[in-house]
Amino acid sequence: MEQPPYLVLLYYLYTDIADPEQYRDQQRALCEELGLLGRIIVAHEGINGTVSGLRADCEAYMKAMHADPVTAAMTFKIDEEPGHVFPKLSVKARREIVTLGLGSEDLSPNETTGKHLTPAEWKQQMSDPDAVILDARNDYEFDLGHFRGAIRPDIGNFKELPEWIKEHREELAGKKILTYCTGGIRCEKFSGFLVKEGFDDVNQLLGGIVEYGKDPEAKGENYDGECYVFDQRVGVPVNHVNPSIVSHCIHCGEKSSRYVNCAYPTCNAQHFCCKECEPKSLRYCCTDCQTADAQAKSDDPKATA
Repeated sequence: MEQPPYLVLLYYLYTDIADPEQYRDQQRALCEELGLLGRIIVAHEGINGTVSGLRADCEAYMKAMHADPVTAAMTFKIDEEPGHVFPKLSVKARREIVTLGLGSEDLSPNETTGKHLTPAEWKQQMSDPDAVILDARNDYEFDLGHFRGAIRPDIGNFKELPEWIKEHREELAGKKILTYCTGGIRCEKFSGFLVKEGFDDVNQLLGGIVEYGKDPEAKGENYDGECYVFDQRVGVPVNHVNPSIVSHCIHCGEKSSRYVNCAYPTCNAQHFCCKECEPKSLRYCCTDCQTADAQAKSDDPKATA
């Protein structure tokens, strides 16, 4: 069988970058030269990226990163795809490569972090009756898919997680904590935060959900639904043993993993909508949005011109 012509690379590395702005410009130039699209964030603490491109160009990018002393230790998670999964290239320099928002209490995962569990170890530890499985992602990511029995923090943004932990400290106290995210980067810092907060047994899934689905022993077992990804695919399969769909169309209630955005621009809420209901609902998440959008268009002279 012929190999798909494109690759998608997901990667991160906590490493010292002396001049993030300069490194950002170097990354942008490299990606433009190779025709790669995607999102890359650079900070003093490291680099976080996901890009897509032709197979040869992605391989050249990985070779360049491994030849750079700053990123020589980089590990890439690789998916094969028939085409680009990003519409453009965005390379930015920021204060953090993932925003946990600890401010003066910020920490380095290279100094403080939880114990890394391989996918095989994670699979085994999930059955421990003393363990709690804690999802470190946003609520809409959890709703598309999650590990069986995982706790869903009621947060819309990663930086809300520390406050949620402080509010739920008692129910987590004395437990073995197993925390996970998409590719592992959020857990690097989040697990360190848990350690600093005094939790004794903090563990994180090495490589995240993505690596768990690729591991030949774990095979994604007991992950329900799909894994949310921040590109045009939206959701990708993980479980190759006992897969399931956990999300439901908000209009008819049938199982569906199709995420769409509300057609009312002011709302733009991401919601589950099956193929059958999309034309019926006109992609609005509710009748209130449909009514409000119709009113907005009637009040806008340009919309009726």
